[in-house]
Amino acid sequence: MQKQPDPSWIEKLAQGLGIIPDLSEQETNEIEILAEGQLSHFPPPEKWDDWVEYEAKDWSKKKKRHYSIIPTSCFNCESGCGLLSYIDKETGKVRKFEGNPYHPGSRGRICAKGPATINQIEDPERILYPLKRVGKRGEGNWERVSWDSVLDDISDQIRLALEEGRNNEIAYHVGRPGHEGYMDRVLQAWGVDGHNSHTNICSAGARFGYAIWDGSDRSSPDFSNADFILLISAHLESGHYFNPHAQRIIEAKNNGTKIAVMDIRLSNTASRADYWMPTYPGTEAAVLLSMARIILIEKLYNHEFLSNWVNWQDWLKKDHPGTKITLENAIEKLIEYYADYTPEFAEKESGVPSKMVIDVARKIGRAGTRFSAMNWRSASSGNLGGWQVARCLKFLNVLTGSVGTQGGTLPSSWNKFKPTLCSEPPSQKFWNELHFPNEYPLSHYEMSFLLPHFLNEKRGKMSVYFTRVFNPVWTLPDGFSWIEALRDEEKIGLHVAMTPTWNETAYFADYVLPMGHSSERHDLISYETHAGMWVAYRQPVLREYARRQGQEPEFTYQTNPGEVWEEDEFWIELS
Repeated sequence: MQKQPDPSWIEKLAQGLGIIPDLSEQETNEIEILAEGQLSHFPPPEKWDDWVEYEAKDWSKKKKRHYSIIPTSCFNCESGCGLLSYIDKETGKVRKFEGNPYHPGSRGRICAKGPATINQIEDPERILYPLKRVGKRGEGNWERVSWDSVLDDISDQIRLALEEGRNNEIAYHVGRPGHEGYMDRVLQAWGVDGHNSHTNICSAGARFGYAIWDGSDRSSPDFSNADFILLISAHLESGHYFNPHAQRIIEAKNNGTKIAVMDIRLSNTASRADYWMPTYPGTEAAVLLSMARIILIEKLYNHEFLSNWVNWQDWLKKDHPGTKITLENAIEKLIEYYADYTPEFAEKESGVPSKMVIDVARKIGRAGTRFSAMNWRSASSGNLGGWQVARCLKFLNVLTGSVGTQGGTLPSSWNKFKPTLCSEPPSQKFWNELHFPNEYPLSHYEMSFLLPHFLNEKRGKMSVYFTRVFNPVWTLPDGFSWIEALRDEEKIGLHVAMTPTWNETAYFADYVLPMGHSSERHDLISYETHAGMWVAYRQPVLREYARRQGQEPEFTYQTNPGEVWEEDEFWIELS
C-alpha cells in the first residue's frame, strides 16, 4: 500500500460535502465501488450493461445518463492501453473513452491519446464511405461506391495477377502497425511476398543494434524493480512504451531508483532524472563505450554472466592468437581495445562532463543485474550509424549481467504473446526484390523508402498496391519521387489507400477505403510494456452494443459510423 499525498483544499471541501471519498485513506489495488451516481475509481464489470453517471454538462439538474460500457484497446500508439467505451443508451452513440483497470499494461491509467479517440470518431474530415477515383490520379475527383463493387474490382485484378504468375506485383504497405498477424496470413495464403513496412525510416536502426546481440530486436526493461535506469532520449512522455513505461519508471523513482537520461533536450523525462546527460546528437555511443571501459577497469562487471553467456573465447582466438583462453585475459584485451574511450574523450565528443560519465558508469556497475536500459528511435534512427547506439547500450547490459533478470532488461519475446495457430497456409515461394533488394543483404527490414526508385529503374511494377495508414508523400524525404510513381499507372496499376482520414498519398489512389479507429475494428494485440505477458483485443464496440440489444449484424460497417469496415472482415471477404 502507498500513502496518498495530503488532499488539496478543494479536495477537502469535496470530501466534507460527501462528493468524493476520504483521500487520506491508504490506496489498495481493490476497485472501490460506491452507490449509483457517486464517484468511484472504475465501474465494476457487473454494472457495465447499465452504468449510471450524472450529465457533466448540466450537473446542477442531476440528470442521469445510462451507459453501456464495452472494452477495447487504444490504437494511437503501440502501447495498446486498455479503454472502456461509454455508449449512451439514449442516443446509441459512443460518448467518451476512459481507462480499463483490468488491462495489465496500462492498469486503468491512460494518456490524452486514449480519450482523444472520440475526437477521431467525430472528426469532420474522416472518410466514412468507400470512394473510387473519377478522372486522372491526383485530380481530386471521387465518387462513392459500394463495398461489393470494391471487392469485385480489386479481387478481379488480384486473381488475374496470381493466375499469370505475377505474385510479386501484389503488395501491402503498412505505416501504422497494430495488427498485421491476420494480414500476413492472407498474403501467405495468396502465395505473395507482399508485406512492406515503414520500419526502415522508424526503428530499424535500434532494432538492428539489439538484434545482433541475441536475435531479439527490442528490449523490454523491468523498470519497476530496477536499481538504476538509463534512458536514451525521452521515454516518459514521448518514447516506447509511453504510458506503461512512464508509470513504472515513476514507481521505481518513488522507491529510490536513480535515473539517467541521455538527451540533447531538457525533456520532461530529463527534468525528472537524477542525471541529465545532454549529448550532442550522434555522440551517445562514445559515452556508452566510455562507461563500459570504466566498468571493465573497476571490475564492476558480472563475472559469472560473462563466463557462461558471452562468446569471448572465439574473439580471443581470432584477434589475439596465442593468448591463454581465460576471462581475465579477455577483460584485459577489451580494456586495451577501448583504451581511447576515456571519460575525457567522451566529454570532448559529447559535451557530457567526464565526472558525470564516471559517476553514472559506477552506478550502472553497482546496480548489476538490476540495471534497466531503453533506447528506441531518436538517437538510433536519427543519425548515420545510429544502430551502434543500441548496440553499445546493450553492451552495458551484457557487462552487468542484467539480461533477462528481475530489474534488468529482458528480450521482448519474453513479454510478448504470439498465438500458435492450429494451421497455416504453405509458405510462399517468391522473393520480392522490390522489398529486399540483393544489394542490401544486411537490411534488417524492408528497404521501403527505395520503392519508387526501384520502380523508376524498371526492376518491377505493382499491379495491386495497398497502403494502410501510410503516407510516404508526406513522411519520407523524397515525397516527389513517390508522387511521380503513384501518378504512373504503368508502375502502379491499382492503388488502394486504407486510411481513416485524408492524406497526401491517398490523393493519388484509385480507391480510398475507410479504416476503423480503436473502437471500430478487430485486433489481437500484445506488447512488451513491462516484465509480464498479456494479450488484449480491440473490438467494434457498436456491434457489441447491438448484440446486447438482441441484434446480430453480419458486418461491422452495419454498425460503425458511415460504412467504416474493419480490416479482418474486409480481407476475409476479399479472399
